[in-house]
Amino acid sequence: MQVNTRGVVPAHACAVLRHANPRMNTPAQAQTYTPYPFDARAIAHRFRHSAIFGALDALQAGEAMRFVNDHDPIPLLHQMQQRYGDRIDVIYQQRGGEGPVVIDFVVT
Repeated sequence: MQVNTRGVVPAHACAVLRHANPRMNTPAQAQTYTPYPFDARAIAHRFRHSAIFGALDALQAGEAMRFVNDHDPIPLLHQMQQRYGDRIDVIYQQRGGEGPVVIDFVVT
């Protein structure tokens, strides 16, 4: 699993995702995928991870899911690392501050 951010990688992200290879997105890097929207805030907490894994399992290589949540899902990212290994790139579009956390999960 590779973690990309549009800013500085917080220390806790790399600590949790020890096997991740952080890359920085720069304006020169163009998005080469069209993500399917997935707003986790609208799903009951008890069903969220199952729904997320179901959606990710339905994606083909080269497809992506734009994940929106009310918090940074570090436990979910750890579960994804265990389940998918390097098959999914994690690209933060929005993180921290006001507003939701927005992450693109791209199947490689």
